[in-house]
Amino acid sequence: MFPFLITAPAINAQDGPTVDRELGQVNAEPLWRQALGGEITGQPTVQVQSVVMTLDGGSVKAYSSGGRPLWNYSARGRLSPYVTRSREGTSYISRTTGVFIAVNRAGRELWRHNLGAPLSGPVVIGWDGRLFIPLGKKIICYTASGRQLWSRELSDAISISPGLDQGGSIVLTLQNNALLRIDPFGNIANRELPGKAKSLLSLEGGTYLILYEGSAHVDFLDFSDEEGDAMPALPEPPLAAVSRGSLAAVCLADGRTLLISGAEKKILWTGESHISVMRRNGGRPDAQAAMLFDERGIYVLSPSGASGFTQDGRRLWFTTLRNAASIPAFGDDGILYSGGRDWILYAYRMEDRAATHKQSLYGPAPPGAYGLGRPQGDVYFSPYEEMIKTETALIAAGIRAGEVGGNEMEWTAYLMKTASTGQDQGIAAAPLQYRLNALRLLAQIGSSETIPFLTGVFTHDREPLVRAAAAQAIGAIGVDPDGIALQAFAGAVSPAAPAKDEQVLAAVASATGALCRFSGPPLSDMGVKILGMLTSSGQPRIAQRRAQSEMASLRQ
Repeated sequence: MFPFLITAPAINAQDGPTVDRELGQVNAEPLWRQALGGEITGQPTVQVQSVVMTLDGGSVKAYSSGGRPLWNYSARGRLSPYVTRSREGTSYISRTTGVFIAVNRAGRELWRHNLGAPLSGPVVIGWDGRLFIPLGKKIICYTASGRQLWSRELSDAISISPGLDQGGSIVLTLQNNALLRIDPFGNIANRELPGKAKSLLSLEGGTYLILYEGSAHVDFLDFSDEEGDAMPALPEPPLAAVSRGSLAAVCLADGRTLLISGAEKKILWTGESHISVMRRNGGRPDAQAAMLFDERGIYVLSPSGASGFTQDGRRLWFTTLRNAASIPAFGDDGILYSGGRDWILYAYRMEDRAATHKQSLYGPAPPGAYGLGRPQGDVYFSPYEEMIKTETALIAAGIRAGEVGGNEMEWTAYLMKTASTGQDQGIAAAPLQYRLNALRLLAQIGSSETIPFLTGVFTHDREPLVRAAAAQAIGAIGVDPDGIALQAFAGAVSPAAPAKDEQVLAAVASATGALCRFSGPPLSDMGVKILGMLTSSGQPRIAQRRAQSEMASLRQ
């Protein structure tokens, strides 16, 4: 099934909101609005000046921050109300039948799998692009290109959906009040909670702040056997919460918003959000809310409106929304997106400050790495063919079974050592067939952290077949968020490049096409230039034909 582009223009409204200086209330007029053709089913997802949302008719729509329709993808079935976007802009969605779908930033379907059950919460993106997928009593981990790495059955249904902690693992709670931390390789640590958790926040130093359902009690826990610390009770039970570093912001059930210091275990300040103001004026309380905490400040989002605070507690603004179908989303550029029950998406300019966090070619760069990017020095490697054959067969069987799991670090390191033995490392080279197989298996494990290594093999190895296999592995992984592989490919096809091998250039064409299809623009802009150079008359015929085929696929 293919997406189709929407060309209808945005409907411009007044220039922007006005502010009641006495109350800090923003009397918002839409910056623009767009008819959606259905009711939004979940909170929109904002990334790099674009917004994506799911609709009740089974479609996913994307708009630019200026209101320009970008794409419309039809899932041909009802969708779970969750959409998660990777740093490359890939949107991960699921039909309520359990069909899980990846759609690139241009609205093109990349792959799909039937997981057998619908999502029970949003997908979580790991530091290297891996996907942690919650399914009732199960967590499945997939690569960005759709290959299963591991699956873990849980003792009960998930109560708080997984979130990424500050160490790159996921944390969640179950209906039986178990608190779980699952690392990127599927290893589980757990401890029991004294009650049903409402919010679970990761703080610096491996501490977790636990807020409880219908309770004002607060706990600070880790995964040791020791009892956690507590702090004075909150004024009211929590509605929503978010953390950043050692700080946690909490919106209470009555709308009051406060900031907690994890280091000092005390409340630093309390302020009133739009929910507080509405309740005081007789409005109905919100049953759900979300929060955002970045370098600009703290934001409270609910179907009734939104509020912004500085980190030191000064309320910047608040606004109210009428007839919103879901919690709105607030972008890095200060635009608030709200889907109405009238099937219209509204965009409001709430502030001019923009977040300046570190960006890659696409979304924010991950805060850390899983250590998969270079061979580990203590991994045993023997150049004897029978030993390599045995070890790689074991790795291949684990990959086919979808249970790489806790072996991933060791297996990745072994494959990287095997693949790179042809370079000057002071050890005998593995037979060529095993070097090529090691690169194929690395692609199937699929961590984006191996892209620099694979790019290095492509650039420096003396064996053309190995260089071609490294390029193919990059294409199979599908992501190049920093553009380093495409830069290496551009250098290899330029007129100034040394002697050119037709197999290497054909592999470059295939890998470039795969990267362009996965990530879309702006990466594809560079990729199209590479493919254009490969179609020129000075290139080998096999490379020309492959580049022409890839160019044709990008136009479909």
